[in-house]
Amino acid sequence: MSLSAARHWVFDMDGTLTRAVHDFDAIKRALDIPLEDDILGHLAALPSELAAAKHAWLMEHERELAVNSVAAPGAVELVRSLHARGCRLGILTRNAYELAWVTLEAIGIAECFERADVIGRDEAAPKPDPAGLLLLAKAWQISPENLVMVGDYRFDLECARAAGARSVLVNLPENPWPELTDYFAVDCSALHQSL
Repeated sequence: MSLSAARHWVFDMDGTLTRAVHDFDAIKRALDIPLEDDILGHLAALPSELAAAKHAWLMEHERELAVNSVAAPGAVELVRSLHARGCRLGILTRNAYELAWVTLEAIGIAECFERADVIGRDEAAPKPDPAGLLLLAKAWQISPENLVMVGDYRFDLECARAAGARSVLVNLPENPWPELTDYFAVDCSALHQSL
């Protein structure tokens, strides 16, 4: 099936639908996490009281970023176009569910998504685990190969591959992960034009 015929689209949020603003190294330093560690993986391994305090700091930091989100080039037009075509749209983010909504409202596309179709880090195991994509496929009553996962990082691509979905990499000048990428577009505008 061609990408233009796809009817079920799932988007990463930060860095995909929005301009990337997270300084992950600064977050790790603030939370005393080794720079080589994954933030969510590290927090999950901590004793619950310590993890709760660090999660609270992370939520407040991410809330400020969410409120001030700026759409990535072409993202709003892409999402609105797919929505107007009657495509089913979902969000799969390593961010928190409530902050995903703050972000979608900030960039003006919240009305294109159903609340149940937004999956955050607490609703399913975070990417690259495929659990969130599989949850959406089940809810939408489709086979995972009918899903298109759009993201800007290898976790998005690995998640799509593990679920059996198609992957689209956006918002990078070139593709550093060709072995994981089914389609590549330099930004959401280019992806939109290709459809």
